[in-house]
Amino acid sequence: MTRSRQLHLGAFMRPVSIHTGAWRYPGAWPDANFNLGHLRRLIQMLEAARFDAFFMADHLAVLNMPIEALKRSHTVTSFEPFTLLSALAMATQRIGLIATASTTYDEPFHIARRFASLDHLSEGRAGWNIVTTGNPETSHNFGSDQHLAHATRYARAREFYDVVTGLWDSWADDAFVRDVDAGIYFDPDKLHVLDHKGPHLSVRGPLNIARPVQGWPVIVQAGASEPGRQLAAETAEVIFGAEQTIEGGKAFYADVKGRMRAIGRDPDHLKILPAAFVVVGDTIEEAQAKRAHLDSLVHYDSGIRSLSIMLDYDVSGFDPDRPLPDIPESNASKSSRDRVVEAARAKNLTIRQLAASAGSYAGLAFVGTPDSIADEMEAWLEERASDGFNMMFPWLPGGLDDFTSRVVPELQRRGIFRTEYEGSTLRDHLGLPRPENRFFATGQVPVAARA
Repeated sequence: MTRSRQLHLGAFMRPVSIHTGAWRYPGAWPDANFNLGHLRRLIQMLEAARFDAFFMADHLAVLNMPIEALKRSHTVTSFEPFTLLSALAMATQRIGLIATASTTYDEPFHIARRFASLDHLSEGRAGWNIVTTGNPETSHNFGSDQHLAHATRYARAREFYDVVTGLWDSWADDAFVRDVDAGIYFDPDKLHVLDHKGPHLSVRGPLNIARPVQGWPVIVQAGASEPGRQLAAETAEVIFGAEQTIEGGKAFYADVKGRMRAIGRDPDHLKILPAAFVVVGDTIEEAQAKRAHLDSLVHYDSGIRSLSIMLDYDVSGFDPDRPLPDIPESNASKSSRDRVVEAARAKNLTIRQLAASAGSYAGLAFVGTPDSIADEMEAWLEERASDGFNMMFPWLPGGLDDFTSRVVPELQRRGIFRTEYEGSTLRDHLGLPRPENRFFATGQVPVAARA
C-alpha cells in the first residue's frame, strides 16, 4: 500500500563517500572517486533502486591542509561535475543529475549555459546546487587574495539566481519553428534579451541555447545560516540540510517552510532532504562494529585538519586532550562552524574527539538493521522533519549495495518509497511544477522588452 507521504532519496556522490577512511575499508574501491567505470556502475545501481538523484558536490581548490594530512585524502582528484554528469547521462535514463556550481567564482552566463545543456542532454534530469563557496583558499585560484565577505557572497548569489533563471527564459518554449519552406528557424517575437544591470552583475543575454526541458533545472541549496535559510525560502526547490536530530529537523523544516508562506511561495514546492550517513548490518551491534572499524581508519593528521577546515581556524597547535578554546568568527561556511562549536560546548568534547568526528562523519547517521533504519527514516518523514534524505554511503560499493538491496526494499514494502519511476524528469520525481517563463505566456509575445 502506498502511503500519502513519500520519501525522496538523493545520493551524495562527490566524494563517493564523505568519510575520510572510506577508501581504506576492506573490499572498498580505493579509486572509486576517479574511475568512470566504477561511477557508471554506482549510478546504475542507484537508478535501479529508483533514487531521485545523483548529487555531485564540487570544490574549486585542493583542501587547505599540510601535505602530511593531504596525502591521506581520497578527494584530491575528482572529475569536473558537468563533464562527468554528461557522460553518466548517456549511461542512465531516469535518475536526476545534480551538480554544484559557485555563484562566487563563476559567471551567470556560464552556469546558465552548462545547466541548460545538461538538461537537454539528459532529457530533463538536471539540477543546480547553488553554493557561495565557503573555502577562502579558492580565491587564490581565481586571481584574488581576498575571499568575498559572507554577506556579499549571499547578496551576489541572490542576484546571480535572478540572472541565471532569466537567461533560461530567453526563449519561449515554442520559439524554434524550423520552417523549412519559409526558411525561418526561430520566431524573433519569442526571443527575450535580459539586459541585466545590477549591483554585482551585468549580463546582456540572450542565452544561446533553447529553454531547458524542465523550464529550469531544479534549484538545490544547502545553507543553514540565516542568509542561507532566507535565500532557500526565496529560491530553492530542494534543500540538502544538515540537521542531526529529529527535533532539529522539525524546527528547520517549519522555519524554512514558514518563510516560504510569508513570501507567498507554496511550501510543497520545496523538498527538504537532510544529509544522512548509513551503515547497515544484520544486527545493530554488527552495524555499530562496521562503523567503529571504519572510524578507526581515520588518521589523526586527517581528522585535525578536517576539523580546522570546518572551523576555518587552525587548532592543530592546541592540546588535543583539552576542550576547544574560544575561536574567532569565520568568513567561511558559518553553519558548519557553528555546529562544531555547539557540539563541543554541549558535550564538553576534547579537540581529539572533535577531530575523530570531523575526519569520519559527525552528522545524522542511521546505523542499524534494515528495519531499524527504515523506522528512523519513516519517523523523520511522518513527523515532518524532512521530505527524505540525501544519502551518504560509508564505503563503495559495499555500503551503497547494502542500502539499495536491503533498506530500499523495506521502505518499498512500507509504501513510503516508489517501486517505479512515474515520470521522466527530475521535477517529476520530486513532484515539482515546471516554472512558467517569466517573459512569455504560451503562444504569446514577450511581456518585457526584447531585441
